[in-house]
Amino acid sequence: MGNSDSYTRRVIDGELDELLPYLPAIALDGAKGVGKTATAGGRAVTTYRLDDPATRELLAADPTRLTAAREPILVDEHQRWEPAWDFVRRSVDDDSRPGRFLLTGSATMPHPSSHSGAGRIVRLPMRPMTLPERGLTTPTVSLAGLLSGTARIEGSTGFALADYTRAIVRGGFPGMQTLPDRPARAALAGYADLIVDRDVPEAGFGVRNPAQMRAWLRAIAAATATTATWETLRDAASPGRSDPPPRSTTGPWTDALTRTWVYDPLPAWQPGFSHLTRLAASPKHHLVDPALACTLLALTADDLLSGGGPTPVVPRDGVFLGSLFESLATLSVRVFAQAAEAQVGHLRRRDGDHEIDLMVHGTGRRRVAIEVKLSRLVTDTDVKHLLWLKGLLGDELADMVVLTTGGDAYRRRDGVAVVPLALLGP
Repeated sequence: MGNSDSYTRRVIDGELDELLPYLPAIALDGAKGVGKTATAGGRAVTTYRLDDPATRELLAADPTRLTAAREPILVDEHQRWEPAWDFVRRSVDDDSRPGRFLLTGSATMPHPSSHSGAGRIVRLPMRPMTLPERGLTTPTVSLAGLLSGTARIEGSTGFALADYTRAIVRGGFPGMQTLPDRPARAALAGYADLIVDRDVPEAGFGVRNPAQMRAWLRAIAAATATTATWETLRDAASPGRSDPPPRSTTGPWTDALTRTWVYDPLPAWQPGFSHLTRLAASPKHHLVDPALACTLLALTADDLLSGGGPTPVVPRDGVFLGSLFESLATLSVRVFAQAAEAQVGHLRRRDGDHEIDLMVHGTGRRRVAIEVKLSRLVTDTDVKHLLWLKGLLGDELADMVVLTTGGDAYRRRDGVAVVPLALLGP
């Protein structure tokens, strides 16, 4: 679906195909630039773009236009005119025919006067493009199949470390996919600047010290895929100073970045049973796209890799590139898991003796544990936490997976599936 011949079908389109014929209103939530308008616009007959002042003025003069137009009606950037949400909700209360409304929003307001819409408007998060959505890879291993126990662990790929690194730096924003490298870098830099200068203020959050907030963003970027404490991040945001920004300042900044979907933390997994104890509750830090972290830290593919030609390509900083690779994997798994009606978290015990990068928990208590390794090879050490968890959960753990940069998908003798990230799909 889409309003242009150049539209690339997204994983979320499958969800919309299933839901829109049966539900009256669906809202796509996500950061600016992830493709919400293109995806929703291809299904709409009438579109109201509320980031246009003239459209807001028109609707303020006659709000009935919003719900009386030809359906499906797209209310784009609904947060730009606060009454829009309530008008749609009340219209659905009066007429719950399916397929009436699509809404898109790039922010949730800090003090909404409107009703949540629960039971009337179904909300779907939308994230940047995964590798197959970008047309870079062809999946052979299904995450839904891993959850159901029916996945075939097979396939080969030539996608290698240098390809993953380029994909990390380029990012998954649809509008940047066809740009040459330098314009793409400039577009990402502009995107990063507008977060503080425009997007956060437009969402109703005042920014008194833009330079310091940018430093806070950079600190979060440097903490990608870690559970670094807020105190550590505050120190990182003010290197060499004895007065890091106080919690009363960084708390609202983090809230603003979360509400604009720029900060996309991965919550800790909290199972509803007693097999596991002493679990930590800290989230893992992720921005909406690892490319944004690279931009904020001024990192290019050449900064992240060395070698080439007759010399093997290797990471310059394997630890941080590993974190970026984990962030790319997290983005992909979250998109695929949502399509399978599953949620994603991470597992870490408070003493740090056991941790799992990604825990996918679906319906019927089906769970998949995933480790992410910036490596082509998987050793016994790499799978020890997965096997520990299998020993605790038994059949409740549907599968154990290591996502790698290797070339082949296969299953080890101990039951762990080794899957190149390039081969994972919904």
